[in-house]
Amino acid sequence: MAESVDDVLTAVGARLRALRLRRQVTLAQLSETTGISVSTLSRLESGHRRASLELLLPLARAHRVPLDDLVGAPPTGDPRVHLKPTVFHGMTVVPLSQQPGPMQAYKTVLAPRDPAPEPDPRTHEGYDWLYVLSGRLRLVLGEHDLVLGPGEAAEFDTRTPHWFAAAGPGPVEFLSLTNKQGERIHLRARPGERTA
Repeated sequence: MAESVDDVLTAVGARLRALRLRRQVTLAQLSETTGISVSTLSRLESGHRRASLELLLPLARAHRVPLDDLVGAPPTGDPRVHLKPTVFHGMTVVPLSQQPGPMQAYKTVLAPRDPAPEPDPRTHEGYDWLYVLSGRLRLVLGEHDLVLGPGEAAEFDTRTPHWFAAAGPGPVEFLSLTNKQGERIHLRARPGERTA
């Protein structure tokens, strides 16, 4: 069962006292370091004063601990995405996002096909941004027939007929960000501006 805010704040005093004693710091020394009066520090540690962010920030700095340690915040969990590739039509798609939402990230690996397939452009709602990691990607987009190499990117409205395939003798690997709501994904550089 999750702790209430009152329970968390009540436990802060005992944590502050234990931390101060472990570091062998007096209330007077801590008062000098933080600018918080000795009486306020004493009342915080005894639970007679409610902890506030205004008091906890200088205390966390003085004790050189994260604010989460003072309030006993629970661990946030494993941030790693557990990759589960899907293979279909000669394409391996690895989702890089684990939360559902309007924007999703993928790594795609396309193997070359012999004979090379004829383009069959399709449309759907959304907006895509592609970045080639290795190999060469053939992108047919409306009237354009392009080949992108490593380090090149493309962005487009997916309501424009589009199709892609490996364009060289080896596989092509690329990243894609797909926004299903159709919002444009902009790079932070202006057109024509070089980024390092």
